[in-house]
Amino acid sequence: MPLKRETSAGYLTNLAARWFGRVVEDDLRPVDVPTGYLPVFFALADGGALTQSALARDANIEQPTMAATLARMERDGLIARRPDPSDRRSALVTLTPAARAKLPAVEAAVANVNAKALAPLSAAERKAFLAALNKVIAALEG
Repeated sequence: MPLKRETSAGYLTNLAARWFGRVVEDDLRPVDVPTGYLPVFFALADGGALTQSALARDANIEQPTMAATLARMERDGLIARRPDPSDRRSALVTLTPAARAKLPAVEAAVANVNAKALAPLSAAERKAFLAALNKVIAALEG
């Protein structure tokens, strides 16, 4: 069976993800938030605190990549670390007030790209699309 882009779920999903990234990157540029920071914003936007390992696990990102992302975010004044009271060997990561001030712009950028991407779909198609994506993700997670 020859490789065909238009019938490869993996290829199309990856292509869509790259387009999502490009479009949201344009919207985030004015607030100086790289798209690589989005998994941390998603995980901590509710005001919670998580360890680096929990962030890596939740975002499905390798530990070294998450460590580098958090180091850049700390350098940029977007996250703070404090000792984890239940395990002094680890730290809890939270968004700083500077990052929280950027949350409305980050949320708007994410909403904008989702609206643009889903605009051609009816409400029922949107619901079915998101449900199908969640099923695909669950199947691949094992």
